[in-house]
Amino acid sequence: MEDKRHVFMARAIELSKKGSMVEKTGGVFGAVVVKDGVIIGEGYNQVVKHKDPTWHAEMQAIREACKRIDHFHLEGCELYTSAECCPMCLAAAYWAHIKHIYYASKVEDSLKYGDFRDINILDEIRKKPEDRLIKFTEMMRPEAVEVWKEFSVMPDRARY
Repeated sequence: MEDKRHVFMARAIELSKKGSMVEKTGGVFGAVVVKDGVIIGEGYNQVVKHKDPTWHAEMQAIREACKRIDHFHLEGCELYTSAECCPMCLAAAYWAHIKHIYYASKVEDSLKYGDFRDINILDEIRKKPEDRLIKFTEMMRPEAVEVWKEFSVMPDRARY
């Protein structure tokens, strides 16, 4: 399996180059999702092309893998990514139940060579909502909680 892991990571790195230097669709990020030794999803950063700040390599690879297996959980799957996940992609990997993430470059590399400032986002997440740079205001909580209460007793509700 060790050799296959290198093949999967090489594909993620190849995709990062394709997106950033060949097609010029976004940053230097590529990713593949693997299940039972087979790539079931892949992606590269296309933030600039689609003018969509969520079009990250990992998000695209996870979406493609979920479609392929027709489920929103990717139990038993591995994610190979050319760079450490940003907070959004890491959260998506947790939501998808990815079992293992392999990464090549570190957050520090993307900051040094690409001016990607994920570290600032990580710092913001650690703060209380009232101390964050983006203003947060809680409102209409009782009304929203009522919907949650109704949802919680639905026998046929979506299960996560």
